[in-house]
Amino acid sequence: MQQVLRKALVAEAVCEVDRSNSFYIHNPYSSQPTASVAAIDGSYAVTAWTTTEDTLSITDEVTYGEHIYDFERLLANYDLFANRTNEQAYAVAQAIDIYVVNNLLEAGTTDYTTPAGGFTTAANIPVIISNLCSKVMGYAEAYKGLFLIIENTDVPGFIQAQLASGFSYSDAALNNGFIGHYGGVDIYVVRTGTFTDATTTTASGSTTWSNSGRRVFGVKNVATYAQPGGLNFEEKGVTLKTGKEFVTYGYVGFKLWATKAALVVDILLA
Repeated sequence: MQQVLRKALVAEAVCEVDRSNSFYIHNPYSSQPTASVAAIDGSYAVTAWTTTEDTLSITDEVTYGEHIYDFERLLANYDLFANRTNEQAYAVAQAIDIYVVNNLLEAGTTDYTTPAGGFTTAANIPVIISNLCSKVMGYAEAYKGLFLIIENTDVPGFIQAQLASGFSYSDAALNNGFIGHYGGVDIYVVRTGTFTDATTTTASGSTTWSNSGRRVFGVKNVATYAQPGGLNFEEKGVTLKTGKEFVTYGYVGFKLWATKAALVVDILLA
């Protein structure tokens, strides 16, 4: 049985993932000391310092359930349960991916507006990449690697810029097409509509993001998304119905840690 088209998932490539079954992650930080330089006289000042709590609490879950009647199972020429559980697992994973990517963009505290034409204009690509890198370079965490998440409609500008680049890089693009690495930045492509304006209402309240026309850049693994227990699957009988009901579900939480928020850049396409 054919699978429907599946979108690329990128959250695990740019975030630290916690599957420790913990619904509360404690990650405090203390105030930053600043040393001073003065003439030698053997004296110093004592400065008060503080500790601030920073936590990730799991309050949201992603679910999808279906029912297959027994006659549907018997009349099918393929394994319906195997196919539908596989599709459910992907649907839940995709919902988690969109949740994490959009919350990552919302949480970043550094802003950048592209030149007119955004990523679709080839001449903009070196300018944008260099400006984005300058936003985070000089911090020790930058060694973890840099990422940029774009949508598929942004790809033409990158391919044109790569094809016009010099020698081996241009040859690689000519032979292989789009290269997912440019100027020291790993580039991940998601489908159009991943960056959206949305409000998800949950028992714990609501999660809102306003990301239409935006993209995200930053340092890898400075944010954490937690998925205690991974994906779970349950199969059960249903009163007054033949066959089985089955559901796939997972818990999810996200946190861009306060001390690292400046390392994620909210990109506005101009």
